[in-house]
This record gives sequence, C-alpha cells and structure tokens, in this order.
Amino acid sequence: MTATAPQHAGRGVRKDPASPAAGSGGRSGTVRRSLFRALPVSPALVLLLLFLAGPIVYCVVIAFTDLQLTGQAQESFVGFDNFTRAFRDEAFLNAVWLTLVFTVLSSLIGQNTLGLTLASLMRRASKPVRTLTGGIVVTAWVLPEVVAGFLLYAFFRREGTLNAILDWLHLPSQNWLFTLPILAVSFANVWRGTAFSMLVYSAALNEIPKEITEAAEVDGASGWRRMWHITLPMIRRSIGTNLMLNTLQTLSVFGLIWVMTRGGPSGKSQTLPLFMYEQAFQNSLIGYGTAVALLLLLIGSLFSVVYLRLLRTEV
Repeated sequence: MTATAPQHAGRGVRKDPASPAAGSGGRSGTVRRSLFRALPVSPALVLLLLFLAGPIVYCVVIAFTDLQLTGQAQESFVGFDNFTRAFRDEAFLNAVWLTLVFTVLSSLIGQNTLGLTLASLMRRASKPVRTLTGGIVVTAWVLPEVVAGFLLYAFFRREGTLNAILDWLHLPSQNWLFTLPILAVSFANVWRGTAFSMLVYSAALNEIPKEITEAAEVDGASGWRRMWHITLPMIRRSIGTNLMLNTLQTLSVFGLIWVMTRGGPSGKSQTLPLFMYEQAFQNSLIGYGTAVALLLLLIGSLFSVVYLRLLRTEV
C-alpha cells in the first residue's frame, strides 16, 4: 500500500498554468495576438502621433519660452513666467470670464435647450413641416463660419435687419454689437450650431418606445411630466454627450466672433481664442499666446472630465 502510493501521487500531479514554465508560451502567444490585432490601426496611430501629439508637445515646449514672431534672434527658457503673467493680466481674466459666459449662454443653455425643443416639436409635426424646419436649421449649420458671421453681423449692426424690425414695430433700437456684443455673438452661435443638438436629440427621441409615452399619456401625465419623468431620464446619456461635444466646439469658436466684433468694443466680446490670436500674431508673443492656448486646452479638459464622470455615474 505504501509502495504504490508514490506512483499514484506522481500521476495526479498537474502543472500549474500560472507557473512560468507552463505560461511562457501562453503569454508570448497573447502578445503576438495583440500585436497582430494592432496592425490594422497602427497607421492611424502613427498619424495621430505625428499630426496631433507632436504639435501638442511642441506647443508645450514653446509655452515655456519667450519666443516671439519677429525681432528676436533666439528664444530662451522662461519657466512658468508666461502662465503667471496670464493670471496677472486683467485682459486674460476678462477673456476667461467672457469665454465662460459665451459657453454657458450659447452651448449649455441655447443650443442644448433649443435643439431639444425643436427635436420634440418636429417629432409630432407633419412631414412637410419637419422637412422645411430641418432644412432651414441644417442650412445654418453647414454654412461656413465666416459666411454665418457676416450674416449675423448684417442682422445685428446699427442699420441691420433687427433694428429695422424694431423700428417698424415702433420699439427702441440700439447698436447691439456695441452695447451687448457678447449676447449678440452668443445668439449667433446658437443660430449656427443648434442643428447638431437637434439631430442628436432627434435620434435619441426616436429610440424611446412609443408604448411608454402612450401609457403615461393614458395615465393622465401631462406633457411636462412626461418630458421630465420619462423622456429626459431615458435620453440622459445623449444629453451628456451632446453637452460635452457642444462645449468643446464652443470653447474654440473664433471666426464667428472675429467677423462680427473682432473681440470689441474694448474687449467686451474677446474670448480666449481671440485673446490668444491677438497675443500670438498681432503682438508677436508666440510663447505667451501658446501658454494661453494651453490654458484653454486645460479648461476644455476640465469640462470633459466633468461630463465623463457624470455619464459614468448614470450607467
């Protein structure tokens, strides 16, 4: 009995798959499979590193120098001087404030709310009305930014369409681009960018089962209660995605504001992209302007992190 025990014990021994001897071949095979799967996306990865990551790294390096566009033989490393200069600059702080105002008014409130409203109304409208409304809204979206800026400039200027309508209604008119420039450019961005939100919400609303809304309507729920308790919770992920994309796009708006006001008067509509352009190309302070661009990138990253965390908590 004791003589046969070692033989049976030897037969029952199994190699541990996690041991180095047994797992070396498995790990190398896994690495080879991972490399093979990565081959199709490697060209895109190279392009991203070359044309996206490369310029970003170069801009980070420039932001810590005193590089100028003209009148300088060689730049020198200045550390965080450009960033400390920005936070001591009243014009920069004013640009940050106006950028937040412009983003909240035109993106978080304007485009988001109007896009959801249009999508909800078009869902119940007849086909000719949907076609006409969608065509008008999408046309404003596909127009080049410079063309849209000129159209809105002609609408808000002293002798423009808006004042002509107010004069016809015997209401007081004013030079909107001078008295309320940030509101004028915010309205212009809402007019131009609402189509994106409308399309996103139209697709999200079409995914809601009609049985749910019909059951709530039979139970006596009003339109506002159905919107608040059924529609909005079911499309909350689409809302978060739309807010994130709209916010990032609005933070980088340049041509629309430049055509309408050029940041004036006296910086009353000068957002961070215009301030960055002024410092880098008009004042020839490339290093300082690049530092402002990195701060703008940081603001956009903070917005993205907030939206992504909100989306993650709602899964």
